[in-house]
Amino acid sequence: MANIQHMCALDGWRCSKSPYIQIYIYIAVIQVVSLHNNRVVILISQFRAAIFSQIKIGSSMATASDKPKSVHDFTVKDAKGNDVNLSQYKGKVLLIVNVASQCGLTNSNYTELAKLYEKYKDQGLEILAFPCNQFGSQEPGTNEEIVEFACTKFKAEYPIFDKVKVNGSDANPLYKYLKSSKGGIFGDGIKWNFTKFLVDENGNVVDRYAPTTSPLSIEKDIKKLLEKA
Repeated sequence: MANIQHMCALDGWRCSKSPYIQIYIYIAVIQVVSLHNNRVVILISQFRAAIFSQIKIGSSMATASDKPKSVHDFTVKDAKGNDVNLSQYKGKVLLIVNVASQCGLTNSNYTELAKLYEKYKDQGLEILAFPCNQFGSQEPGTNEEIVEFACTKFKAEYPIFDKVKVNGSDANPLYKYLKSSKGGIFGDGIKWNFTKFLVDENGNVVDRYAPTTSPLSIEKDIKKLLEKA
């Protein structure tokens, strides 16, 4: 056993910066020694079980630490396919909306969203619009057509992003996070076009509003967050 400890302590075995690689080297060294000494076989099994248990714990901790803590941890695509890191909106109050061009709620929501943005954009409000075609196929156009429609007909000055899916296993990761942060009355799934999520200046999801909730009716909630930001 003294020989094993001596071999594992050699500087040559400690050259790796990764503790996991060092562990594998130690195991390899012990396995070589075990070929010449059957008495350490049981010790080897116990040692390997303990080491791999620590590796599993370390891996779980790494996975947990990788989980997004706020909206600012996500990167999305804009309408032209470019990456947009949402950390650029730190310090801003966000209203995130899944939009559609051919919905019965289109005119009222786009009109009121434009009014909200015009009134509060200089105070720190940003509206992030995500086209989605999952509800009645009411957003069938290309990104270019969607942007032209919103900007021409409703004077939308806020960013309109790449078309996404908001429900299902292939839902956009941002929407998976939004739904897990604020569920709806009848479950987490998005029910229809123009579901709205209100996000504070730190990227925390503060509230969720149904498709039929008009943008102007949540103005007081937006003002409250802007005053705090």
